[in-house]
Amino acid sequence: MQRSGRLSDASFELLSKCGLHISRSRTELFCRIEELPIDLLLVRDDDIPGFVEEGVCDLGIVGENVVEEKRRAASDGFKTGTILPLGYARCRLVLAVQEGRKFDDLSDLKGLRIATTYPASLKAMLTAAKVEAEIVVMNGSVEVAPRLHIADAICDIVQTGATLEANGLKPVHTLLDSQALLIGRKDRLTGGKAEIAERLIKRIQGALKASEAKYIMLHAPRSALPAIARILPGAESPTVLPLEGMPDKVAVHAVSRESVFWETMEQLKAAGASAILVLPIEKMMD
Repeated sequence: MQRSGRLSDASFELLSKCGLHISRSRTELFCRIEELPIDLLLVRDDDIPGFVEEGVCDLGIVGENVVEEKRRAASDGFKTGTILPLGYARCRLVLAVQEGRKFDDLSDLKGLRIATTYPASLKAMLTAAKVEAEIVVMNGSVEVAPRLHIADAICDIVQTGATLEANGLKPVHTLLDSQALLIGRKDRLTGGKAEIAERLIKRIQGALKASEAKYIMLHAPRSALPAIARILPGAESPTVLPLEGMPDKVAVHAVSRESVFWETMEQLKAAGASAILVLPIEKMMD
């Protein structure tokens, strides 16, 4: 797992939601999960796919952009694959040029110098587009390359685009939409390791579902139940309970697997619902 940064923080938070307590060592290189026989190795994100591929680690949490770059750069095949998309640390690998530079399509890159820390991914894009351009490999601060006349364009990861804008750049093409992934080699997850991995995966799936889902409670006339069932987002058949002393009204309980917006609550209200409560779900398992 990544040693520090936004993805690391979100990953530790996810493991906490899985009911896992982590004892961190003084060096913070190795950590022990107390509830399961799992050790965590905290390293640079670029090292994670290689460690999993070589069997140093059985599983890894890393950005899709890093995995894709390592896969494309591998000369003799890459067997590590995605076990579970995690849905956080979302970003994009984009091509960006200076504001004011003409760009209609990828053919406009012909003859340009493009700075990147993702040379394999960039080369694959250029090859697919049949465009000849020079790739300038950099280890960081790619966004300053055009201002320093090191390159004419860049290929880099962006989250909000604010850094590009601050350096007078505009995104013109997306190579990859990325998120955090749980990765591993299924050919090496056998026996006891496979059982432990499955327990961890089930917990992660439950935590992810719980973070997306909401528990909805409301009162409604019996006559409004069909309309309310149609409005509830991503809900299975709701539980309907009688209300004491109110034969024409019921209490409705439902789990929504989608976001519940204010507009949804307004629609429920208009359909006849009252006393509407939307609550977070801490744990969830199918």
